[in-house]
Amino acid sequence: MELTDFIKNFASQFEETDKGEFLPRTQFKNLKEWDSLTTLAVIGMYKKAYQVTVTGLEVREANTIEDLYNLVLSKK
Repeated sequence: MELTDFIKNFASQFEETDKGEFLPRTQFKNLKEWDSLTTLAVIGMYKKAYQVTVTGLEVREANTIEDLYNLVLSKK
């Protein structure tokens, strides 16, 4: 799994945010669309795309998209 592919999957959880805003260093919690429903969608993305289970707490502890990517890697 490549970081660029992960970012594309992550970005697909958002409908209105410009795809150019999704970079490894993006602090995803600052995105206008980020809310509790998006958190659940991202947790579902982990399970479906990467066969990895993460908790809401783990997502809340991450700061950047790259942190979320590294979370997947740590569970593989």
